[in-house]
Amino acid sequence: MPQALTSATMLAQAGLIPKQALCDIEDVSAYYAIAITSEIAALIDTTDANDPIARQFVPTLDELTILPDESADPISDAAFSPVSGLVHRYPDRVLMKLVSVCPVYCRFCFRREMVGPGGEALVGDDLDAAIAYIGARPEIFEVIMTGGDPFMLSPRRVAALTQRLAAIPHVKILRWHTRVPMVDSARVTPELVAALRAAGIATWVAIHANHPREFTQSACAALALLADGGIALVSQSVLLKGVNDDVGTLANLMRAFLINRVKPYYLHHPDLAKGTSHFRNTIEDGQNLMRQLRLTISGLAQPMYVLDVPGGALKAPLGPNYTRVHTTQGMQLLSSEGDWLDYKG
Repeated sequence: MPQALTSATMLAQAGLIPKQALCDIEDVSAYYAIAITSEIAALIDTTDANDPIARQFVPTLDELTILPDESADPISDAAFSPVSGLVHRYPDRVLMKLVSVCPVYCRFCFRREMVGPGGEALVGDDLDAAIAYIGARPEIFEVIMTGGDPFMLSPRRVAALTQRLAAIPHVKILRWHTRVPMVDSARVTPELVAALRAAGIATWVAIHANHPREFTQSACAALALLADGGIALVSQSVLLKGVNDDVGTLANLMRAFLINRVKPYYLHHPDLAKGTSHFRNTIEDGQNLMRQLRLTISGLAQPMYVLDVPGGALKAPLGPNYTRVHTTQGMQLLSSEGDWLDYKG
């Protein structure tokens, strides 16, 4: 497996940053981890200063600009962690942060200060305590695996965890959040697919991609292996300035998901993570894009535009409003031409 690019020096040697920027990017790497797989490096157009793939993965000095409202824990995971590695924000589901490593480190990551080489993994007594917590609470219907990227685990460890969770009678859904199929597709093997399944439990995998160019031949083959293996697939993307904040790119991204049997699910407004302001559009801009998207592609291809409210209160839908109160006897509905039409019913 080709070596990932994990330092400013390696990025310069690969031609992904100019040599004169080496010291600046080393300053960035002192705060936030760097990793770009060979699959992603091959997608980057070094002749394009605004390349959307490079923007997602190649560090820049913009990351050292910290705004007052940005936070190391922008959605307050810590406040909802009853035991190590577990987040219980909503009554019927919990999130397990299994590993701290990823095959790539996205420059907009909302956990960017908690992930990277040398970070903690959920193992041993901590893993036992997390599973005991889930087992003791019958209201927990779904367990979401994240990190880091949980597909960095070996198939053996994935299978062991799947079997332990499937043995808890009230847990019926396992959901894995990953970018691996798109950025390090060789990790998706028949052994991994088999490890994700267990009797009595349904497995879903949320696939993270932000640009249609990420759907390479190898990525599509990895998605097919999962889908053919009986794994239900949904998408998660982030609305990113300079990457996918135009209706044409978003439409092609959602169609690419559908073609590969991935149901569009979430389009996240970026969280207030430190050093990520250069990726954020306004919510109003995002809502306008969603309005255009609804006029462009089918309902099957529509993601839900959402924001994790700072403080961890909820995941708020941000879609454009198509209704407004008109009178006590009816309301108005927004037409595709932008006109408000009376409706009484």
